[in-house]
Formats: sequence, C-alpha cells, structure tokens
Amino acid sequence: MDFDIKQLAGAMKLIAEEKNLPEDIVQEIVEQALAAAYKRDYGDREQEVRVAVNLNTSVVDVYVEKEVVEKVTDENFEISLSDAKKAKKDAKIGDQIEQYVEVKTFGRVAAQTAKQVIMQRLRESEREVVMAEYEDRIGELVNGVVTRVESRLVRVEVGKAQAIMPASEQSSSERYFPGQRLKVYLKDIEKGFRGPQLIVSRGSAELVRQLFSAEVPEMEGGAVEMKAIAREAGIRTKLAVHSTVQGVDPVGTFVGGHGTRVNAVVNEIGDQEKIDIVVWDENPEVFIASALSPTKVNSVKVSKEEKRAKVSVPEDQLSIAIGKGGQNVRLASKLTEYEIDISAEKSQDEDEKTESKDKPKEKKTETVDQVQKPKLKRKSELESNLLDAIDEHGE
Repeated sequence: MDFDIKQLAGAMKLIAEEKNLPEDIVQEIVEQALAAAYKRDYGDREQEVRVAVNLNTSVVDVYVEKEVVEKVTDENFEISLSDAKKAKKDAKIGDQIEQYVEVKTFGRVAAQTAKQVIMQRLRESEREVVMAEYEDRIGELVNGVVTRVESRLVRVEVGKAQAIMPASEQSSSERYFPGQRLKVYLKDIEKGFRGPQLIVSRGSAELVRQLFSAEVPEMEGGAVEMKAIAREAGIRTKLAVHSTVQGVDPVGTFVGGHGTRVNAVVNEIGDQEKIDIVVWDENPEVFIASALSPTKVNSVKVSKEEKRAKVSVPEDQLSIAIGKGGQNVRLASKLTEYEIDISAEKSQDEDEKTESKDKPKEKKTETVDQVQKPKLKRKSELESNLLDAIDEHGE
C-alpha cells in the first residue's frame, strides 16, 4: 500500500471539520497510527517509534529510538556508535538517539492496523472535546433525547454528546422510551477506562431547584431564596423558602398566581410527585414545625448539640406527621437536618371523654324507709277508705 500524503492531508482536514476537532489533534492521531503500522511491518511492538507527517512536502518521516552500543545484537533496539554519529555527532555509548528510517510502503495488515487506530483515537478525541465543552456546564439543566433504554440505565443524547442516566438517578414515577424529549440535570463527568462519561439525572433534588430558578425570576434578583430542599423523586419534594425583602411572601412567590409557577414544575417532573413549600426560619423549633406541614404541631423541643428534635402532635395528626412509609417525617428531617422523634398527645377533650368513659357508674341505692314509706302510705289510704265505706253502710 502506497500512502498518498496529499490525499491523506485532505482526509485529515475533512475529518477535522466533520468531527469538530482541531487539525493538530487529527494529525497527531494519524501519526500515531502510522507508527503502529511501522512496528507491525518493519519493527517490534516494544519499539519507541515517532512518525512526522509533513503536509507541505508530502513526506512521511519515521524515527526509531535506539541505544548506542559497541556491538549491535538487536537492530530493532540498538545502533552502533559509528552509525549513531551520523545522526548525532557527539553521540557516545549508552545514549538514546532517534534514527531516521525511510519508509515508502506498508503492508495490507499494517494499513488495516493504522485504520483501526485512527478510528479508535478519533472517537476518543471527539469524546474528550465534547466533554470539555460540557465540563463548565455541570450543575445546569440541559435538553436531552432518550436514545436507548436498558435494564439499569437510560442513554440520553445531549447535544453532540452521549450521556447515561443510571437507575439511581431516575424518577420512580417516570417511564422512559426512545425519542422522548426531557430536561435533565447534568450531574457529573466520570473518568472511566473507556474515557469520560456524562452523568445526567431526573431524580436529583437539584433538578427541582433548577426548574424553580427558571420559573421564579425573583430568585435571580435575590428577593427570595431557596434555603433547603429534600426530595424523594416521583413521590414528594419539600422546599424551604425565605424572603429577603420585607412584605414579600416567599411561599406565594414560588407558587405563583393561580399556582402557575409550581404547576409548571410539576408538569415537568410529573403530577404524581407532590411539592410542599414551607417558610424557612432561623429558629429550628419554628422551622421543624413548618417542615412537618401539613401536620398541626403542639410543641417542638430541640437539642442543637445532638441535632435531634422531639415533636408532639395531636393524636389524630400522628399518621399525617409520619406520612406513608415514614415519608413526611423523613423528608422533614432531611430538610431541617435534625433527627425528628414524633409522639402523639391527647387533647383535653379527648382526655375528658376517656375519663368519663373509664369512670365506673354509681349504683342508685335506696334506704328501707324510702322503700317502705310508699307502701305504708298506700296501706293507710286503703284503711281510711274501708272505714268510710263501713260508716256509710251502717247509716
């Protein structure tokens, strides 16, 4: 196979344009491929070979690194002192020098090797360039299209890059399918043995934070701020918001007129996920009571040293405070960063009802006199009537 350097130069420029890669990177890739091809046809895979492609003179220069020795035993790695001085006048025994080797043709297998190396290195370089483009966008929302759904991950195309969404970053209420368009949170770039890999998320709490940032312009102005957020993707999210401007209602600002702002976020993450927006307070007792919304709280006692809180709620509010599967108290703990213990407290009315219910009934007792007196009275009346009847008969 003869290498047409002009044709090769043209191909290199075309590849650089198509892959959006700098020409010097493409040239470096081709030179590495030709070095691999040389070792395949003429040398040894352990050799240090450098190839220089001169685009102006259409010449491929090959240089092999060798050690200067008194007696050559392996021409692939060693060179005599006399030959070394042709390349370097002051060469001496023990030096490492590069010997120029003229190469005009490569075999078919070597050419195939060069092609494989070029394709592999181009893919790696393309990925690295794309990753560098997204490196400054970590922590932002990006638009993506689902390209493939696998058992443990979803592959998403983000611009020119391919990203993955692991199962841990998915929302439990969502079902993904190829061609689906969605907003994803660019979480990280992982460095793996196959090169850098974009990690995106639909389950992160930061996705909700970024969605609200887009819907609530007052956040950018600093009038309101999101102090804390806790999320169980697909189920429930709690936000703690605060106003820095007197007279501004932070909850109302995030909800929006007729709920337009919060509804826009819900439409993006799925209406199966509920969003609680509560007011942040620097007093942990007040904040914890708000975080347990919609629960009515009787009292809160906190231990700042242990970061624990004991919360008392009415007995009929206990299940609401805990939530399904402990969800409400768990999210409140994440939001406030306090371990929350909840206990039920009976109300005064309930205590009175219970006391009345538990109190034994008093039996009504009567004295002998109370029982006998009516009978005696009745007897005297009969006797009086009888006497009256005798008197009338006697007359």
